[in-house]
Amino acid sequence: MPSQITDRLLAPLPALSPELAQLLRPLFSGATPTGGIAVAVIRGNERTVVCRGYADRSGARPVRADTRFALGSVTKTFTGLLLAEMVARGEVGYEDPIDRYLPAEVLPGYPQERPITLLHLATHTSGLPRLPVGLLPSALPRWFTDPYATFSRPHLLRALPRTPVRGMPGAQVRYSSLGCGLLGLALESAAGIRYEELLASRICGPLGLMDTSCAPDREPSHGYRRGRRVPSFRLPALPGAAALSSTADDMLRYLQAHLAVDAVPITERGGAAAALKAALREVRLPRVERRRSGARIALTWNHRALDEGELLFHTGATGSLRGRGATAEASGGRDGGAASAVFAGFNPAAQVGLVAMASTLPGLRRRFTQTAYATLRRLAG
Repeated sequence: MPSQITDRLLAPLPALSPELAQLLRPLFSGATPTGGIAVAVIRGNERTVVCRGYADRSGARPVRADTRFALGSVTKTFTGLLLAEMVARGEVGYEDPIDRYLPAEVLPGYPQERPITLLHLATHTSGLPRLPVGLLPSALPRWFTDPYATFSRPHLLRALPRTPVRGMPGAQVRYSSLGCGLLGLALESAAGIRYEELLASRICGPLGLMDTSCAPDREPSHGYRRGRRVPSFRLPALPGAAALSSTADDMLRYLQAHLAVDAVPITERGGAAAALKAALREVRLPRVERRRSGARIALTWNHRALDEGELLFHTGATGSLRGRGATAEASGGRDGGAASAVFAGFNPAAQVGLVAMASTLPGLRRRFTQTAYATLRRLAG
């Protein structure tokens, strides 16, 4: 199947430099023949978006810079930024306990002498499990259509009191999509508006991310597996964990905002610009350190201190509930299904950023995100 290449302005892409083409080549081997891939690169003042493949099975819609991909767990970085923005406004505090924003009767059980805080949720130190109790049984009857659509907020609130907390909050890093999802619910409770609207008004709108949203009427590209289109696998009860879809264009702007905070064009309105710029700086700061590995967690971002400078990154996927770390969140078919894999990362010192989004086979997801991580390091080096 022929490939289509477009740049961020949807005009013919100028020839890549041999150096950049060589750096990006390994990423394009991770896309499926009937899927597509979009890669966005920032190097200093250089901006490049390269797209190949198709957003539909028939090959009628080439992947472009405005093709939407499901971000999976990369959504969590938006939720972390929203937390920092609301802290900068004085609306919430990092050390606020979650029972300040969630009904006491639905809280998970945990040692009362050290309550779960908003910071615990944002750094995966709450002790909460990866996913809500009862999620998988409710998903199975609709596995190939929209498995999580029936797991609503009432289901979640009934499940939370039965949810175990492992250890003392703040004591250990244990990756939890449930925790980040609860963070989104706590923030919308504090603001008095739904997460989707809050994110649009505080983050996506001010940064000019016009194609980034949780909107169910704007389906992203998910690819195909064995002749069947992969469903969206939305989890309406916890949008702050993995609900967003975005484009290469928007993600380029998103990373640019993190790399050049003072240059972000935000209209000054009631302190909005100052709060968002303060938040963009806050999310980069390491907060906790993993035992043994020494790897650190910022506000949802993974943080590495390397020879070429600090590196912040996150991965996301749709396609399997199995997996480790930050790479597997939503679900595909019983056989593993088609999947999307997303990597977003940046190096402030080198002024380098990379976004890679692809429809890929489940077994290649981890390899794809590892290749993207290695590519970012080479770009920075």
